[in-house]
This record gives sequence, structure tokens and C-alpha cells, in this order.
Amino acid sequence: MLRNMVTSLLEHERIVTTVPKAKEARRMAEKMITLGKRGDLHARRQALAYIRSKDIVAKLFEEISVQYQDRKGGYTRIIRTGTRNGDAAPMAILELVDFEESYEEAEVEAAEEE
Repeated sequence: MLRNMVTSLLEHERIVTTVPKAKEARRMAEKMITLGKRGDLHARRQALAYIRSKDIVAKLFEEISVQYQDRKGGYTRIIRTGTRNGDAAPMAILELVDFEESYEEAEVEAAEEE
């Protein structure tokens, strides 16, 4: 489950989940980004052993690691959003720090769903 969450986070740069799951996924996501910053073959193989999607690992090493090259840590943030209606579980958004969704993109996505 955590592998899928980390893969989705690196792919979409933002996921919605419960707070305990977000805290655990954050630990592994930060380790994967640190591997991406190392950039050597052994780090790539370690990332592939955990993520198992060559496209996401390529994105991690080519785009995300370059984005956080000057940052020492703290690549993700957890934003608490309240409780879930069904079981009152505490919900949160786990996202990469530099993630910014423009309003125009959100409007286009909303229009496509209708």
C-alpha cells in the first residue's frame, strides 16, 4: 500500500489520504527524493526496487531531484483537511512542497468532468 501511495505522490505530486498513512508515506517519499538527488546507478536501482515503475523513477531522477537540488530536506507537506464523513477518520493532503496547481488548470479539469 505504501509503495502505491509513494508512487502516486511522485506521479501526481499530491494525494489525499488519512493522516497516519500520510505520515508513513512521507517518510518513504523523502527517502526516494534523496535517492534521486544522489543520482548514481545504485540509487536508481534502490528506487526501482521500491517504486517498480520505470516512468516514475525516470521522473524522480530527471525532474523532481533537480527541483529539490538545493533543498536539504522537507520535500513534502501534510495539510490536514478535517474528517471523513463515513468513519470520521482524520484526512490530509500529502503534497510536494513546490506543488502549485493553477486555477486555470483546475477549471479546465472541472469542465472536463461535467
